[in-house]
Amino acid sequence: MLRIEDANSLPLATYRERFLPSAIHPPPNNNYAPAQRTYAITCESSASLTTSGFEACFDLIASSSANAYAASSVGWSPAKKRKEMKLPDLRYLLLTDAAARIQGFLSFMLTYEDGHQVIYCYELHLSPHVQRRGLGKHLMGLMEGVGKRAEVEKSMLTVFVANQVALKFYEKLGYSKDQYSPEPRTMRNGTVKMPTYVILSKSLQEWATDEEDEGG
Repeated sequence: MLRIEDANSLPLATYRERFLPSAIHPPPNNNYAPAQRTYAITCESSASLTTSGFEACFDLIASSSANAYAASSVGWSPAKKRKEMKLPDLRYLLLTDAAARIQGFLSFMLTYEDGHQVIYCYELHLSPHVQRRGLGKHLMGLMEGVGKRAEVEKSMLTVFVANQVALKFYEKLGYSKDQYSPEPRTMRNGTVKMPTYVILSKSLQEWATDEEDEGG
């Protein structure tokens, strides 16, 4: 098993070769005309992401989630989000259209959570006109594949409780509430304070076992 630190220190080209399949393009969706379903997916690091690419990703976050952040206990801070997006070990799966415009992305990191080696999904955002085409599911599958090849224990992510659409999406992918997700807190005056977000996780070790059994 490759240590998390060693995996994250790999040159980007080596990282791609080791953890991503040779063809990571999404499958065609025959419900849409060819011009509407011509997408490409590339893997970048926070360091290799271009300025325009960075801004496109930030704009997707701000347009879809700024209000949700502001309404939560986390709060919305553009400066803090930009700083987080530049974490050295963060990797990006960029979804681009035929004109090379970013239409969505998933950012993730191989890291540790409570002593466990995991792959953590930081953000998943798609432009409205490319949603409901299986692209989010495809990006999640690619990220989970990285985690499996890195032999981490599980895939994790954080989602706002108010985002019921996202919660149902992740549940369909096999995610459930993680043991380290925050629980309701009872204040001194007896008021129960409910968490505004939930941590979800999905075991990746079972995937590896299943594939080993199938392979004989």
